[in-house]
Amino acid sequence: MNPRRSFTLSTLALFAAFPALAADPQADAVLVTATRFREPDSDVAANVSVITRQDIRNTPAQNLPDVLSTRAGVDVRQLGGAMGRNATVDMRGFGETATSNTLILVDGLRVNPVDMGSIIWSSIPLESVERIEIMRGSGTVLYGDGATGGVINIITNKSGNQVAALTATVGSYGYKGTDIQLANGNDQAYYNLFVNYADADGYRQNSQQDQRTASGRVGWLLDRGEVFTDFAVYKESNGLPGSVFSAAYRDDPRSTRTPSDTESRDGYRIRPGVSYRLNEDATLEGEVAHERQNLDAKYVASGMASDRVRQTTSFTPRLRWRHGLEALPSETVVGYDYYDGKVNSDNTGYASQGASQQSSSLYLQNVTKFSDELSLTVGGRSQRMKQQASQDAYGAGWSFSPAMDGDSARTRNAYDVGLAYAAGGWRVYGKSGTTFRFANLDELFGYDPITYTPVFAGDLKPQHGTSNEVGGSVAVGPAKLRAALYRIELTDEIGFDGSSNTNLDPTRRQGGELEADWKISDDWQAKASYAYVDATFRSGTYSGNEVPLVARNQASAQLTWNTGRTGSYSAVARYVGERRYGSDYANTQGMLAGYTTLDLQSVWNLKPWKITAKLINAFDKKYSPYAAYSAYRNDTYYYPADGRSVFVSARYDF
Repeated sequence: MNPRRSFTLSTLALFAAFPALAADPQADAVLVTATRFREPDSDVAANVSVITRQDIRNTPAQNLPDVLSTRAGVDVRQLGGAMGRNATVDMRGFGETATSNTLILVDGLRVNPVDMGSIIWSSIPLESVERIEIMRGSGTVLYGDGATGGVINIITNKSGNQVAALTATVGSYGYKGTDIQLANGNDQAYYNLFVNYADADGYRQNSQQDQRTASGRVGWLLDRGEVFTDFAVYKESNGLPGSVFSAAYRDDPRSTRTPSDTESRDGYRIRPGVSYRLNEDATLEGEVAHERQNLDAKYVASGMASDRVRQTTSFTPRLRWRHGLEALPSETVVGYDYYDGKVNSDNTGYASQGASQQSSSLYLQNVTKFSDELSLTVGGRSQRMKQQASQDAYGAGWSFSPAMDGDSARTRNAYDVGLAYAAGGWRVYGKSGTTFRFANLDELFGYDPITYTPVFAGDLKPQHGTSNEVGGSVAVGPAKLRAALYRIELTDEIGFDGSSNTNLDPTRRQGGELEADWKISDDWQAKASYAYVDATFRSGTYSGNEVPLVARNQASAQLTWNTGRTGSYSAVARYVGERRYGSDYANTQGMLAGYTTLDLQSVWNLKPWKITAKLINAFDKKYSPYAAYSAYRNDTYYYPADGRSVFVSARYDF
C-alpha cells in the first residue's frame, strides 16, 4: 500500500472513533510526568496514559519491558531472557537509536545511560512498581535531550502501608526467583524495601542469567512536606549468546556463535531529596542523585575484554508557583537540571577509552486557565552540553595507532506550546514545539573513512527538529478511548550508517496511536491498542526510504475475566508488523518478518496465599525482535526470541 494513502486511512480511522464516545477516562487522575509535580492531567496539553498497579497484575508479563509492550506506540525489542536484560523501548519509531530518544525515568530520575549501554531493568523490580506514566511525544522542554519520542516515568510504591510478603517463582529453562517486600510507616516516617533474586539457564546456549537487586525508599514526614532517600543496588551476570546467521536461525535458533562470552554488571544509585510547601501557592522540590555501574565483559570469541566504569551525578531543583495572570489562574514550574557523566573503559585487545560530559539546563513551563474548560501551556528550555573524549594509542601491529583527544561545547534551545479543552466529559488538545538530542558519549568516537585512524566526532551536530500533535480522550459508560496524531521532522538526526556515527539526512515520523478500555461487565474487562508509524527520510541519498527496525503497524489486545474467589484469567495478544533490517538505510535487503504472540495468565487469590501461573509465547512462535544485514558476511544475523515458557509463582502475605 502507498505510504501516504496508508497514513491517510489510519488518520481517518482514528478520527472516526471520536463521535462514538464522550468522557475523559483520566479526568481525575493525578500524574507527575506532564509537569514534574503531582497534578491532574486535564490541564496540560499532552498525551499521557497510565498503567496502574492493577493493570500490571492483570498482565501476563514476567518483566517490566513486557508490561510496556502492551501500550500503543511502545515497541519493545527483547534480546532474550525472562529478566528483560538489554531490552530496548522505542516510542514513535527510532529503531536502532531508540534508547537515546525514549527517556526512561524512575520516580522522575533519568536512568538512561550517558553512553550506548542499556537500561538496567533488573534495578527496577516489577513488584516495586505502583504505576507507569507514559507521555508520548517530545518531552524535551521538561526533561532535556533524549526525550524526542516520549517519556516513560516508572512510579514506585512509596505508601509506607504495612506489608510483609514473600514470593517464590519457578519456570522454564531453569528459572528460579524470589521476591521479598517489606513496608511500614506512621505519621512521622516510612520505608519501602523490595528485594529480588532470580537465575535461569536460558533458552539459548550460553544465555544463562542471574540477578540480585534491592531497592526502596526511606522518608521522614514534615509539617509541609518530606525528606527522603531513594536507593537501588544490583548485581547481575549472564552469558552472551550473540547473534546467529540465517542458516542457524532457520535450523537451530537456540545455538550460539560465542559459547564462552560473558558479562557481569554491578552498581547502585542513591538519591536524597526534599519536597517542601513554602506556602499555599509555592512548592519546592529537589534531589541530588549519584549512579555508578561496573561492567566486566569477556569476549573470548574475539580475544577481547573490557572493564568499564560509568558514573552519573545530578542535581535537579524545581519550584512550582501558583499565581494569577491578570484575573486568570496560572501555574508556573521553573527548574534547573545539572548532570555530570563519566565513562572509563579499560580494554584488552583494543584501545582503552574515556569520555565525560557536563550538562546544565534552565527550563520553565506555564499553564494558564482561560476558563474552567480551556488551558494554555507554554514552555521553554536552554541546555548547555560540554563533552570530552579520549582514546589511547593501539598496540603494535595496528595500522591506525595514534591516540585521540577532543572536546566540544554546544547549546540548544527548545520550546513548546499547547491548548487543551475539556468539557462535558471529553477532552481534546493540540501541541507544537521543538526538540533536540546531543550525541551520547560512545557516539563521540569516530574513525577517518580513509585512514581509519581514530578521531573525535566533534563535528557531529546535535539532532534537532519539530514535533506537532493533536489528540484527545473520551468515554461513555464503561468504554474509554484515547487517541493522538503526530508528526516529527528531524534534521541532523544522529545515527549509525553501517560504518560510523553520523548526522543522517532529514527524517520524518508521522502516525497515530489509539488505546481503548472497555469494562464489559463486573467480571470482564477488555483493552486494545493500535499504533501506525511512518518513519522515512525526507530528502537526501535515502529520500523516501524507511527508517530501519520501525514497524508500520503494531497492535495488542487484552481480555481479563475476574471470577472473584475462583480467580482471574487474562490473555494478551501482541502483533508487530514487518520492518526493515537494522542498518539497511538503502532498503535493499527485504523485510524482517512480523510476528504475533499470545500470553496467558491465571491468578488464584487464596489469602494469605496468591498463586499465579503464566504461559508466555503460548504458540511457541519463532521470531526475532532484532536482525541486521552484514555486508562483510553477505548474510543477515538474528537475535532469536525465547520459545514457549511457563512460570508459576506463590506469594505469601504475613
